[in-house]
Amino acid sequence: MATPISRRAILAAGAGAGALSLPGVAAYAVDRAPTSVRFTLNAQVLDGGEQVTSITLETARLGSIDPAGLTTGTFSVHAKATRPFPLTPDDTMLAYDLDRTVSAVRLDRRGDIVLELSHGEGQAGGSTLGYLASEGRNVMLDLAYTLTQRAPIALRDHRSIVIDAFVQNPRLSDPEVDAFSSHTSGSGMKYRLYSPLGARSPRRGKRPLVVWLHGGGEGASLPNNYYDNEVTLRANRGALGFATPEAQRIFDGAYVVAPQSTSYWMEDGPGFAPLIHEIISDVTRGNHIDRDRIYVAGCSNGGYMSMKMTTVYPHLFAASVPICGIVTAFPPGGAPLLPDSELAQITTPSWLVASDDDPTVDPQANTAHAHDVIPGSLMTLYDHVDWNGYRFPGHWSWIYVARNDPSTQGTHIWQWMAAQRRH
Repeated sequence: MATPISRRAILAAGAGAGALSLPGVAAYAVDRAPTSVRFTLNAQVLDGGEQVTSITLETARLGSIDPAGLTTGTFSVHAKATRPFPLTPDDTMLAYDLDRTVSAVRLDRRGDIVLELSHGEGQAGGSTLGYLASEGRNVMLDLAYTLTQRAPIALRDHRSIVIDAFVQNPRLSDPEVDAFSSHTSGSGMKYRLYSPLGARSPRRGKRPLVVWLHGGGEGASLPNNYYDNEVTLRANRGALGFATPEAQRIFDGAYVVAPQSTSYWMEDGPGFAPLIHEIISDVTRGNHIDRDRIYVAGCSNGGYMSMKMTTVYPHLFAASVPICGIVTAFPPGGAPLLPDSELAQITTPSWLVASDDDPTVDPQANTAHAHDVIPGSLMTLYDHVDWNGYRFPGHWSWIYVARNDPSTQGTHIWQWMAAQRRH
């Protein structure tokens, strides 16, 4: 992440010492704040990935700020994002360098100023991640934000403040992501773990465990010395969905674990399987977990790995949800990743999900075929991936599972999972 960077405020003309007249506000005496103000980038994981959605300025200590004097023009915001390593010897590593639009400004309950930033699916310049097509990887971008004060800040005591400098805090604030603790297994595989509220209370009994296996873009890039244990949670809502209040109610308080591959699961499914099993065993031993309610779900590469785990460990999971998973040969021309002989032996209750317009993984040759072969499996095959009025790429059908959308005969997929018990 970006290290703290000091930025001098550039004031609009006429904003020097003396008196300031703001529209609709009485004249104020202008003071220059003698110290710098720190600020935090606040992020949210949207269906299409994490974006910086607002900025919190630690201004409460400057005095009681008059919210009537704050406008979207009080500050301007510039964002510069660079990749963590070069792709070529002459690579500048620049991902984007642009102005962000301040859509609203308010005071939070502490009295700090919050700048709301324009954001949304498909909007450029807000992402915390960059996708490296040549590497097939999502990576955390180093973000450097520059704040420029365009007008003094009015205080209720009829003074106003001009901030001398701004300093960016080094870490993003994303409460959903931050709720997952970071760990490394004995074998060196990193993972994130969500612990439900009251997890240590003996009165609540044992809790279920949901294992989320990420897609190919969220693995490490060891040749570039990149293994962050971050993008598994920030690239999509796959793991986060199971930690939402709605999911936690349905599962009666579940642990959620998200291992991160050292490359991509399909590179060596049989080799990765025991490493994932080690993490599940460690989490199960160290927490109050019901071994009859361990569930596995994953997307794309992780969809393959979800199925692979149920072939290697046929009595471990209560249910499996492979999303746009791969069973055919990779690369093409070789043996299938999961031959019919393995698929036909899966006894774990399975619900497969994909979109029929998936341009990355052929849904008929993979999801539909696996559904035909896995005994008693369910399948939801969408026409497109549409959510909240936005059409996503057809490969991104994990969005539907993260929103508990697939259903059969009135039962949605989270409720179905939660009802399953290991046989």
